[in-house]
Amino acid sequence: MTRHRFPLLAAASLLLVLPTLAQDPKPVPPPGPDAPKLTQQTGMLIMRDFTAEPVFARTMFPMGLKGLHIKDGKVSPNEQGVAAMVAENGPAARVGDRVIITNVAIHEKSIAFEINGGPKKHGKWYQHIQVGVTGTMATPGGVNKSLDARGSVVTLEFDKYVPEMTGDQVRAMLALVFDFKALNQAEAYEKTLPPKVQEAIKNHQVLVGMDREMVTYAKGRPPRKIRDKDDNGVDYEEWIYGNPPEEVDFVRFQGAVVARLEIMTVDGKKIVRTEKEVDLPSAETEVAQKKPAEKPANAPTLRRPGEQVEGPQPSRTTTPTTPYPPPVDNGPGNSPDGMPPHQLAPAM
Repeated sequence: MTRHRFPLLAAASLLLVLPTLAQDPKPVPPPGPDAPKLTQQTGMLIMRDFTAEPVFARTMFPMGLKGLHIKDGKVSPNEQGVAAMVAENGPAARVGDRVIITNVAIHEKSIAFEINGGPKKHGKWYQHIQVGVTGTMATPGGVNKSLDARGSVVTLEFDKYVPEMTGDQVRAMLALVFDFKALNQAEAYEKTLPPKVQEAIKNHQVLVGMDREMVTYAKGRPPRKIRDKDDNGVDYEEWIYGNPPEEVDFVRFQGAVVARLEIMTVDGKKIVRTEKEVDLPSAETEVAQKKPAEKPANAPTLRRPGEQVEGPQPSRTTTPTTPYPPPVDNGPGNSPDGMPPHQLAPAM
C-alpha cells in the first residue's frame, strides 16, 4: 500500500494544477519607466513579427493621416472624435473587420502600425528610377503618388523614447484596438459588444436598440424586408424572420437601430417590445455634423481699388435672363468692341 501512495499523490497534484493551466494567461504588463531604450535588433524583430500579420479591429478606424493614438493605456481621439473623422474621411475598418498590418515604422518616441496599406499611398521602387539618355539611372525630383489610399494607422506613443519590450508587451498595448486571438470575424465582433448583447447574439435573440449588424449576427440575413410609414408618418424598415406556423419575428428599424420588436409565437401569442433594451456607443449611432465653412466678409474681386461697378448688377440669389450682353454694332468694318478686324485674334 505504501508503494502506490506517492503516484496517487502526484496524480492528485497534477489534477489540481490542470485547471490553473487551462485559465487565460495573466495580462502582460507594459514596459516600466526605467526600461532601457529599444535596441536596433529588437526593433527589427518587432517589425518582422508584426508586418503582414492579420488581426481584427476592436474599434472604428478612420481614414486619413491622423489615425488613432495609444498612450498610457488610453486611445485618442474619443468616440465623438472618431465619429467626426469617419464622417469627414470615411472608415478604413469597422468593428470586427479583418485587417492586415502592412507596415511598422519605429520613430524616436513612437511606433506606427499601418493597416490595409496605410493612410497614404506608397510609391513602388521602380517609380523612383528613371533611365537617362546615356543609360545611367537617376532619381527624379518628385514621384506622382496616388491619393486613393484607404488604410489607417495606430501609433504607440511614449514620453522619452521607445523602451525595450517584447512582442507580447506590444500586443498587450495594441489590444485596445486589435484582437490578436479571435478565430473569425464574428468572434472578434462579439467581443467588442456589451455582455447583454453577446448573450442575445449567442441565443439568436433581438433586443430593442440593436443596430442592423447586431441583428444580422443574431438572426442572419432577413428573408423578407418591408419599407413603410407608421401611423405618425415616420419611415421604417421591417425585417421578417420565420413563416407560420413557426415563430415569426418582425424587427422594425427606425433610423439605425431597432425601435420595435413583434414576436408571433407558435401558440398564437403576440409579444410586442418597444422599450429600449440596449444603448449603443455614440460612435456607432451618431453621425458627426460638419460645420459649414464660413464665407469671407468681402468676396474676392478683380476690380481695382476704388473702381465703381457700371450698370445694375443682378442679385446673387437670382439667375440673369441673359448671361452675356448682346453685341454692339459700331458700324461697318469694325468689330463689336471697336477694334479693326485685322487686330482680332484668328478664330480657332
